[in-house]
Amino acid sequence: MTDLPNCPACASTLTYSDGAMLVCPECGHEWSPAADPTSGDAPRVHRDAVGNVLADGDSVTVIKDLKVKGASGALKAGTKVRGIRLVDEDHDIDCRIDGFGAMKLKSEFVRKA
Repeated sequence: MTDLPNCPACASTLTYSDGAMLVCPECGHEWSPAADPTSGDAPRVHRDAVGNVLADGDSVTVIKDLKVKGASGALKAGTKVRGIRLVDEDHDIDCRIDGFGAMKLKSEFVRKA
């Protein structure tokens, strides 16, 4: 039997490895074995296309024309977006863009203004 650590979330001993991650079948918590389990989940740092750290409320500029599903046109490069909100999902930025409405953007397609 392998010597896997207990789950840091619920202390279950039934953990198993799934590729590079460890998984707890009781609570569903997943973690990297290289991460320190006592530190908890570190907050994710969001960076723009050139490496600047983004924060809630920042203004960003779109750096590439982006096709928008359901819209008649594309979101043009150079469009300024004010008051972004950062989320931990596939698309990192929730925002409202004049002429398009509410939208989710990936941080790799914006530059901090």
